[in-house]
Amino acid sequence: MASPRLAAIAASVALAGACGLGATPAVAAHQGWKTAADVGELGLVGLALGKSAAERDWQGVKQLGLTEGVTLGLTTGLKHAFPEERPDHSNDRSFPSGHTSASFAAAGYLQKRYGWEWGLPATLAATVVGISRVESKDHHWYDVVAGAALGEATAYIFTSPHDSNVRFLPWADTHGAGFYLAAKF
Repeated sequence: MASPRLAAIAASVALAGACGLGATPAVAAHQGWKTAADVGELGLVGLALGKSAAERDWQGVKQLGLTEGVTLGLTTGLKHAFPEERPDHSNDRSFPSGHTSASFAAAGYLQKRYGWEWGLPATLAATVVGISRVESKDHHWYDVVAGAALGEATAYIFTSPHDSNVRFLPWADTHGAGFYLAAKF
């Protein structure tokens, strides 16, 4: 299993890619935000696939494929079911954000499969992808929020932890919220 240090380095590379290799809001032009979103999305999916392959976690590769495939299918279906004009008026396929849903699906997969050391930096990078889609005028903020929720939900449903000895499961209902923590010894 890769060390937390390696996880931090790999996730930092993905975060740098999502930020457009150093583009800042003051410097990034319209095309810069689009590039940041493209690089971030592909970088996160590539990071998730690369992590699983490096671990020889072929079950994880299958789960990632299912997660991303379902996310893509649902995103495409929602775009057709709920036509929403983009802020730049280029078409009516704004809702939900596909870049954001794919990015959060990869981040959610990394979180659930390999833990917070991989998931937290990946979620930060996915957040940058979402911000980039709004800043590039390709999406409204609610398109991005819907895409993020969709990606996280599919990852939660189709991904199981790689280390089954420790499980952390948050829960909520109408009477409260909490978490279950289970460990095998």
